[in-house]
Amino acid sequence: MKKRNLIIASAIVFLLFLSFVFFGHHIAAVVTWILALLEKREAIRQFVLSLGPFGPLGFILLQALQVVLSPIPGEATGVVGGFLFGKWLGLIYSTVGLGVGSVMAFSISRRFRPVIEPWLRKSEWYWKLESLLEHQGIFVCFFLYVFPGFPKDFLCYFLGLSRMPWQIFAFIATVGRIPGTLMLSWQGAEIYNGNWAGFISIVIITAVVALPAWYFRERIYAWVEARTREGIQ
Repeated sequence: MKKRNLIIASAIVFLLFLSFVFFGHHIAAVVTWILALLEKREAIRQFVLSLGPFGPLGFILLQALQVVLSPIPGEATGVVGGFLFGKWLGLIYSTVGLGVGSVMAFSISRRFRPVIEPWLRKSEWYWKLESLLEHQGIFVCFFLYVFPGFPKDFLCYFLGLSRMPWQIFAFIATVGRIPGTLMLSWQGAEIYNGNWAGFISIVIITAVVALPAWYFRERIYAWVEARTREGIQ
């Protein structure tokens, strides 16, 4: 185990070194652009606020679309919300957008269930989640939405294939995302305030929670499945 971890760490360091060697100029350009953006952060926020209700509505739509178009990273848009609107308003707008997007993805999947279901049945994840949802499905789904690192956007499409009522789904998909969304919005607010110590502290706290959860994810999934089977008995 130690030898494998050493090899993985060495490979990561080597890849980072190669990235700086071959893409150093592009990385420097991106960093310069970000710094210039931060210098104009007050003007950017004022411009968004000057749009009146269209500013928040545009951001909510962006958050909804990033759920429907799952490959778009939601972490980035969550940070942007805190940067533009502050920690609490960013959280509210992100939560509304994520809730709307989750219901949209759920509805799309349910509408095209005859087409999507045969393809998903070939996936190992489909059968794992199918067994978990058979009993105590609400508890399991809520846990998966809270669990950091789980592909929540894809889960919306999967649950559209189940018999879960959309009202229950909307509740667990919206409320379950709040802890992670709060951390992202908080990070964005700290970036806007120029409080890098606070930003780094939040990132570290998030990593302390997320990394062990991700590392032991298989054991956690097995634990949830075992509790579900106990409920069956």
